[in-house]
Amino acid sequence: MFQPRRLACGGCGAVVGWEPEVRGAGLVGAVLGGSEDPFFWQPLWLQTRCVGHVLWAYNEEHIDGLSAYVGARLRERGGARPTMAMFARLPPWMKRSDNRSEVLAGLETLRALAKRSAPADRSDAAHERGDRPRLHGSMYFRGGPYEGRP
Repeated sequence: MFQPRRLACGGCGAVVGWEPEVRGAGLVGAVLGGSEDPFFWQPLWLQTRCVGHVLWAYNEEHIDGLSAYVGARLRERGGARPTMAMFARLPPWMKRSDNRSEVLAGLETLRALAKRSAPADRSDAAHERGDRPRLHGSMYFRGGPYEGRP
Protein backbone atom coordinates (compact mmCIF):
# COMPACT_ATOMS: atom_id res chain seq x y z
CA MET A 1 0.00 0.00 0.00
CA PHE A 2 3.09 2.22 0.06
CA GLN A 3 4.78 1.25 -3.21
CA PRO A 4 4.62 3.71 -6.14
CA ARG A 5 2.02 2.74 -8.79
CA ARG A 6 1.44 3.58 -12.42
CA LEU A 7 -1.79 3.52 -14.39
CA ALA A 8 -1.62 3.42 -18.19
CA CYS A 9 -4.67 3.66 -20.46
CA GLY A 10 -4.60 1.06 -23.22
CA GLY A 11 -6.96 3.19 -25.31
CA CYS A 12 -5.30 6.61 -25.38
CA GLY A 13 -1.88 5.94 -23.88
CA ALA A 14 -2.31 8.37 -20.98
CA VAL A 15 -0.09 7.54 -18.00
CA VAL A 16 -0.47 8.72 -14.42
CA GLY A 17 1.62 7.84 -11.38
CA TRP A 18 0.91 7.52 -7.66
CA GLU A 19 3.31 7.77 -4.75
CA PRO A 20 2.51 7.74 -1.03
CA GLU A 21 2.28 11.09 0.70
CA VAL A 22 5.15 11.93 3.06
CA ARG A 23 3.87 13.25 6.37
CA GLY A 24 6.60 14.00 8.88
CA ALA A 25 8.67 10.84 9.25
CA GLY A 26 5.89 8.64 7.86
CA LEU A 27 4.33 7.65 4.60
CA VAL A 28 0.57 7.80 4.09
CA GLY A 29 -0.50 4.95 1.87
CA ALA A 30 -3.71 3.96 0.17
CA VAL A 31 -6.54 2.30 2.08
CA LEU A 32 -8.36 -0.64 0.56
CA GLY A 33 -12.14 -0.67 0.58
CA GLY A 34 -14.86 0.91 -1.46
CA SER A 35 -15.85 0.52 -5.07
CA GLU A 36 -13.01 2.63 -6.42
CA ASP A 37 -9.34 1.89 -6.98
CA PRO A 38 -7.52 3.05 -3.81
CA PHE A 39 -4.68 4.68 -5.77
CA PHE A 40 -6.29 6.42 -8.75
CA TRP A 41 -9.94 6.71 -7.64
CA GLN A 42 -11.28 5.05 -10.77
CA PRO A 43 -14.36 2.80 -10.52
CA LEU A 44 -13.46 -0.86 -10.12
CA TRP A 45 -14.15 -3.08 -13.13
CA LEU A 46 -15.76 -5.82 -11.04
CA GLN A 47 -19.02 -4.38 -9.68
CA THR A 48 -22.65 -5.42 -9.79
CA ARG A 49 -25.86 -4.61 -7.95
CA CYS A 50 -26.79 -7.08 -5.24
CA VAL A 51 -29.45 -6.99 -2.51
CA GLY A 52 -29.87 -3.24 -2.94
CA HIS A 53 -26.12 -2.56 -2.64
CA VAL A 54 -23.07 -2.56 -4.89
CA LEU A 55 -21.06 -5.78 -4.66
CA TRP A 56 -17.46 -5.34 -5.80
CA ALA A 57 -14.17 -7.20 -5.89
CA TYR A 58 -10.59 -6.41 -6.90
CA ASN A 59 -9.85 -9.64 -8.79
CA GLU A 60 -10.72 -13.33 -9.09
CA GLU A 61 -8.75 -14.25 -5.98
CA HIS A 62 -10.85 -11.75 -4.01
CA ILE A 63 -14.03 -13.26 -5.51
CA ASP A 64 -12.86 -16.77 -4.49
CA GLY A 65 -12.29 -15.68 -0.89
CA LEU A 66 -15.63 -13.91 -0.65
CA SER A 67 -17.44 -16.90 -2.20
CA ALA A 68 -15.86 -19.31 0.27
CA TYR A 69 -16.79 -17.11 3.22
CA VAL A 70 -20.33 -16.25 2.14
CA GLY A 71 -21.05 -19.84 1.07
CA ALA A 72 -19.88 -21.36 4.37
CA ARG A 73 -22.74 -22.73 6.45
CA LEU A 74 -20.67 -22.52 9.63
CA ARG A 75 -18.25 -19.66 10.25
CA GLU A 76 -15.96 -20.31 13.18
CA ARG A 77 -13.58 -17.78 14.66
CA GLY A 78 -10.08 -19.09 15.11
CA GLY A 79 -7.08 -17.36 16.57
CA ALA A 80 -6.00 -13.92 15.41
CA ARG A 81 -5.21 -14.34 11.72
CA PRO A 82 -4.41 -11.08 9.92
CA THR A 83 -5.37 -12.57 6.54
CA MET A 84 -8.92 -13.08 7.80
CA ALA A 85 -9.38 -9.42 8.81
CA MET A 86 -11.26 -8.69 5.58
CA PHE A 87 -14.14 -10.95 6.60
CA ALA A 88 -14.65 -9.24 9.94
CA ARG A 89 -15.16 -5.93 8.11
CA LEU A 90 -17.66 -7.17 5.52
CA PRO A 91 -20.97 -5.31 5.59
CA PRO A 92 -23.78 -7.05 7.49
CA TRP A 93 -25.91 -7.51 4.33
CA MET A 94 -23.20 -9.77 2.89
CA LYS A 95 -23.01 -11.90 6.04
CA ARG A 96 -26.75 -12.49 6.47
CA SER A 97 -27.75 -16.06 5.74
CA ASP A 98 -30.99 -14.98 4.05
CA ASN A 99 -28.90 -13.04 1.47
CA ARG A 100 -26.49 -15.93 0.85
CA SER A 101 -27.92 -17.10 -2.48
CA GLU A 102 -28.18 -13.56 -3.90
CA VAL A 103 -24.64 -12.66 -2.83
CA LEU A 104 -23.25 -15.89 -4.27
CA ALA A 105 -25.09 -15.20 -7.54
CA GLY A 106 -23.64 -11.68 -7.55
CA LEU A 107 -20.15 -13.09 -7.04
CA GLU A 108 -20.68 -15.41 -10.01
CA THR A 109 -21.68 -12.35 -12.06
CA LEU A 110 -18.39 -10.72 -11.02
CA ARG A 111 -16.50 -13.90 -11.94
CA ALA A 112 -18.02 -13.81 -15.44
CA LEU A 113 -17.27 -10.09 -15.71
CA ALA A 114 -13.62 -10.78 -14.82
CA LYS A 115 -13.33 -12.83 -18.02
CA ARG A 116 -14.29 -9.83 -20.18
CA SER A 117 -12.04 -6.96 -21.11
CA ALA A 118 -13.94 -4.44 -23.27
CA PRO A 119 -15.16 -1.22 -21.56
CA ALA A 120 -18.60 -1.81 -23.07
CA ASP A 121 -18.78 -4.99 -20.98
CA ARG A 122 -18.61 -3.04 -17.72
CA SER A 123 -21.51 -3.35 -15.33
CA ASP A 124 -23.55 -0.17 -15.06
CA ALA A 125 -22.90 -0.32 -11.31
CA ALA A 126 -19.21 0.29 -12.09
CA HIS A 127 -20.04 3.80 -13.21
CA GLU A 128 -21.50 4.88 -9.87
CA ARG A 129 -19.22 6.55 -7.38
CA GLY A 130 -21.23 6.44 -4.16
CA ASP A 131 -19.13 3.93 -2.22
CA ARG A 132 -15.81 5.70 -1.71
CA PRO A 133 -13.05 4.31 0.49
CA ARG A 134 -12.35 5.83 3.88
CA LEU A 135 -10.78 9.27 3.73
CA HIS A 136 -7.79 8.54 5.95
CA GLY A 137 -4.68 6.73 4.78
CA SER A 138 -2.61 4.02 6.34
CA MET A 139 0.53 5.23 8.05
CA TYR A 140 3.94 3.60 7.77
CA PHE A 141 6.81 4.96 9.85
CA ARG A 142 10.23 4.74 8.27
CA GLY A 143 13.15 3.57 10.36
CA GLY A 144 11.35 1.22 12.71
CA PRO A 145 8.05 0.79 14.47
CA TYR A 146 8.36 3.81 16.79
CA GLU A 147 10.97 6.10 15.24
CA GLY A 148 9.49 9.42 14.22
CA ARG A 149 6.08 8.91 15.81
CA PRO A 150 4.56 11.93 17.53
